[in-house]
Amino acid sequence: MSMSVQKALSQEELGPKFKVGGKFTKRQARANFMNGLFKNYFLLSILMLCFVLAMVIFFIGRTAILTFKEVSIAEFFFSLNWTPEEGYFGAALFIINTLFLTALTLIIAVPISVGMAILIAEIAPKWMRNFIRPVLDLLVGIPSIVYGYLGLTILLPILREASGEGLGDGILAAALVLTIMILPTISRISDDAITAVPTKYREAAYALGSTRLQVIFKVVLPAASRGIIASIILGMTRAIGETMAVVMVIGNTAQLAKSLFSPASVLTSNIVMQISNVEFDSTWNHALHMMAFLLLIISFILILFIRYLGRKGGNEA
Repeated sequence: MSMSVQKALSQEELGPKFKVGGKFTKRQARANFMNGLFKNYFLLSILMLCFVLAMVIFFIGRTAILTFKEVSIAEFFFSLNWTPEEGYFGAALFIINTLFLTALTLIIAVPISVGMAILIAEIAPKWMRNFIRPVLDLLVGIPSIVYGYLGLTILLPILREASGEGLGDGILAAALVLTIMILPTISRISDDAITAVPTKYREAAYALGSTRLQVIFKVVLPAASRGIIASIILGMTRAIGETMAVVMVIGNTAQLAKSLFSPASVLTSNIVMQISNVEFDSTWNHALHMMAFLLLIISFILILFIRYLGRKGGNEA
């Protein structure tokens, strides 16, 4: 090999920055500067996001902790007596109603949502999939107050007529509105999880003589179970934290839900209905902040559980 060829190869190995005459030195320096600039910008964005999140936790938590200067932990979490005017701040009824509402919503929404996901991913023809998926994506973006207004004007009269109750608002109405709200989220994420199952799993099951239902329920759904569980948890977080739609249909009465049609109140509805009418530095205000902080903690726990599922699935893969 001649010396000129060896020199050319060595210059190619060193890269454009060190080519003869420094022809590409400025270009490379500019590229390095832009890469560093974008790296620092994204790093700053992440740090700002973490800072804002930390400040939200700090300020809500700092105000929430002040509740226990005047109210015992046992009274706040286990007492059903919420009469702030008389100095009683038992939030147990709101916690129970919130859990009841969330459970009822999931009981209604999960079978429908997962069934729709199975239909879209495994059964529906291509033209139907191409129609249903964009519709579900559009439903996710509809503001919650629109759902609440539709529940107030359409759903409540139907429930009132069907049940014979005078009002019709209550836990059932709120659960139905929340079901419509979280159904697109659970369906789309479950659809993606089912679609991501490798085709070879289905082909192997069919080769063993399985029917379509056996393939779906014994092969596809178990393989996509983590994604489906993650979608259900995301739907649960939205159901727990939803405010405006619930406020418009639940009745907003500080009492335990004795029936599906009795007016009640949950953590979010109680906060939004009362926070603007109390003194800032009062025990009442602190108790409402404690409810908000409790919702924040619940959301964090659910999100961490989703992350755990993702890591576990990645490790097993």
